[in-house]
Amino acid sequence: MSGRKTPESLRSHRWFGAEDLRAFGHRSRALQMGYERQDFLGKPVIAIINTWSDINPCHAHFRTRAEEVKRGVWQAGGFPLELPALSLAETYVKPTTMLYRNFLAMEVEELLRSHPIDGVVLLGGCDKTTPGTIMGAISMDLPTVFLPAGPMLRGNWNGEVLGSGSDVWKYWADKQAGRIGEAEWHEMEAGIARSFGTCMTMGTAATMTALADTLGLCLPGSSSIPAPDSGHSRMASACGRRIVEMVWEDLKPSDILTRESFENALTVHMAMAGSTNAMVHLVAMAKRAGVPLTLDDFDAFARKIPVLANVRPSGAYLMEDFYYAGGLRALQNVLAPHLHGHCKTVAGITLGQSFAGAEVFNGDVIRSLDNPIGATSGTAILRGNLAPDGCVMKPAAADPRFLKHSGPALVFRTYDDMAAVMEDESLDVTPDSVLILQNAGPVGGPGMPEWGMLPIPRKLLKAGVRDMLRISDARMSGTSYGACVLHVSPESHIGGPLAAVRTGDRVSVDVEARSISVDLSDEEIAERLKSWSPPDRDYPRGYNRLFGQHIRQAHEGCDFDFLEGTERLPEPEIH
Repeated sequence: MSGRKTPESLRSHRWFGAEDLRAFGHRSRALQMGYERQDFLGKPVIAIINTWSDINPCHAHFRTRAEEVKRGVWQAGGFPLELPALSLAETYVKPTTMLYRNFLAMEVEELLRSHPIDGVVLLGGCDKTTPGTIMGAISMDLPTVFLPAGPMLRGNWNGEVLGSGSDVWKYWADKQAGRIGEAEWHEMEAGIARSFGTCMTMGTAATMTALADTLGLCLPGSSSIPAPDSGHSRMASACGRRIVEMVWEDLKPSDILTRESFENALTVHMAMAGSTNAMVHLVAMAKRAGVPLTLDDFDAFARKIPVLANVRPSGAYLMEDFYYAGGLRALQNVLAPHLHGHCKTVAGITLGQSFAGAEVFNGDVIRSLDNPIGATSGTAILRGNLAPDGCVMKPAAADPRFLKHSGPALVFRTYDDMAAVMEDESLDVTPDSVLILQNAGPVGGPGMPEWGMLPIPRKLLKAGVRDMLRISDARMSGTSYGACVLHVSPESHIGGPLAAVRTGDRVSVDVEARSISVDLSDEEIAERLKSWSPPDRDYPRGYNRLFGQHIRQAHEGCDFDFLEGTERLPEPEIH
């Protein structure tokens, strides 16, 4: 952090403050839009990166929130400019929003770089918009505040509390087993998502916004506020006021993001039993910040930090309950012995100061360190001859009997191959079988879709089976549950060992030992791969082609090779 800025040292001064022909054009075009010279001259220009769209239900309130941020910016003496960016609605974008996370990161960086911007408020929340916008902002390194979308209200159906994702999978299994009919299913459609906002379970959205908050990039505790709560509107204006002061202070992501701040994020992640997707995103974000972070770090923290947030899919409650129980600040206060309290935040106070005195109002929702949720860790990193570079499992969301299990593989080369036989009640499968999906990783998906919670065959559903060991190089929604091993790296599509597995091979997982293996020698795996070839994913043109040529593997964070690193791009020339 450098000294306090003056109007002449603002980045935007290069556009608006110069006495030349080009600056004349910049000022005259601002006047063309109805602004006065005193609106923008000598004032911090604040970008509001808005991921709103008509097809993003999680961000439906962002059109309003952007105006509330503007109100705060004007109040603090800044000049707000709203810049739309890729919306990335998890429910609608196919094959997966993960395909476009890096696209959004690049867009945010270039929007900020190419315009007269001094500071930025990022509006995000739905899964990939949090890491995507933050990655771009880290690389640009202007004063930044992240405004989280907030969780939606609790779902409801016939007096039952419903949680997005988690209960969808649960009741779909009941529907496939013939236990509920079409009428009940359609009633649930109207009851499970009752307001704007992100998933109200501990999915990827709730996980990543809480981690952004813990990293110090949000106004402290703001990630817990439900989207429809009036406090969310007030928080938006507060973000607008604070970012103006941050510009004058020159407080940037590089001043906030350190190894210790990422360790804080790991601690909170484990205590929440957060989404497995955090592995991919945090590693990528850390790399942008120049902080070394590996899967081994995740596992080390998983072994020492218990699960304290009793929130679905690993627990019983929803994010609205979490907020009323005290929210993220209360959880952080419980975790205080494990946190680096001196780390900086965008609020201008330390993390420790931000949660000091925060109370837990429901000790069943936010547990104490001596009363955790069960005995299993939030996540576990497994390695072995199936995943030399690692893979991830969420033990807290799995049937305990599958935490140490061996069984015969039932292998599917593609998702379509799997879908074609799931309804076949003559399928040769038992509850001990290990379902394996290949070619669903970063290149093979493409984009590593959320296919990792493989469906349980109808034959077994009707027999009452609700969990099985499932392995893939795909991801799964943070709202999902079950004994699902994910992110197998290297992926099968590029010739990873997973590609060599055939139906009938014996596959073993031991979570306590952190191992995953197939009963084949290294020589046999190598021999099988000699005659193997991947399905065609060679796109002839466009973004998909670029993606396939430059994407990193899951354990590396799935960033593009040309976007990694901390080197800053030069400022654009103005002529």
